[in-house]
Amino acid sequence: MIIDPKTINTKDLHQFLLAIVAPRPIAFVSSMDAKGNVNLAPFSFFNCFSSNPPIVVFSANRRVADNTTKDTLANVIETGECVINAVSYPIVRQMALCSIDYPNGVNEFEKSGLTPIASTIVKPPRVKECLAQLECKVTQIIPLGEDGGAGNLVICEVVQIHVDESIIDERNRIDPDKIDLMGRMGRLYYARASGDAVYTIHQPVQPIPIGFDGLPEHFIKSKILTANDLGALASVEKMPEAEELIAFAKEENIKAILDAEDYNEKLQHHAHQLLIEDNKLEAFMTMMLATVQ
Repeated sequence: MIIDPKTINTKDLHQFLLAIVAPRPIAFVSSMDAKGNVNLAPFSFFNCFSSNPPIVVFSANRRVADNTTKDTLANVIETGECVINAVSYPIVRQMALCSIDYPNGVNEFEKSGLTPIASTIVKPPRVKECLAQLECKVTQIIPLGEDGGAGNLVICEVVQIHVDESIIDERNRIDPDKIDLMGRMGRLYYARASGDAVYTIHQPVQPIPIGFDGLPEHFIKSKILTANDLGALASVEKMPEAEELIAFAKEENIKAILDAEDYNEKLQHHAHQLLIEDNKLEAFMTMMLATVQ
């Protein structure tokens, strides 16, 4: 299927893009106009682009249906301040209530049942129920077009960060299970970034690994190892030495596999299980003892 952005209608193009570039973090933006009227709205065109200086960017797009813009854009143009609140699972439905196009002047805090609390540097309030909040000064707003669907990049410098201590782990880092963040996908779909959905990939950038092209041919021919398995094996630093393989083959569990009639298949399954446990070196040596036709 080939899609030409110049010929497909904007509504359909919008949904294809959202479904491909996903999941996206959600910027739950609280803002205030010059008169002190508060607004709270979610934006999924959002990310962090710099640590020094700390810069986050969200896009307040023109509505595809009628080419109008949200109050948030008018507020940040007028005051140059906002707070970006993190959206965790316990408040995702309350957040969704703030995506409704209420008439100008309606307070989304009241509509959603969320609690405004004072910020320390900027005027817009934070969302009390959010476990992390970024107080921001808007440094630049870049319009990307004039028609429905066009974005307006709101570039923000983070001037204060608030993090609930309950989500901090023993290494003084945010625990993904405790912050339990939500991501936006296409159409009505969301993603929850906690539990089994979160896992680690240990891939140091130095030293240089052997790479996919450095794997023995019989690794590639395996019908048991997955592409991810092969990618993990390709990330090892070097091929094991002959002495290591000889010693490894004498270990009781490996020797028991080698004594089996179907040892080749068993070795590959064992290697696959070792990779699930993130034991790449033993998995590599296990596969070195196998032969795949």
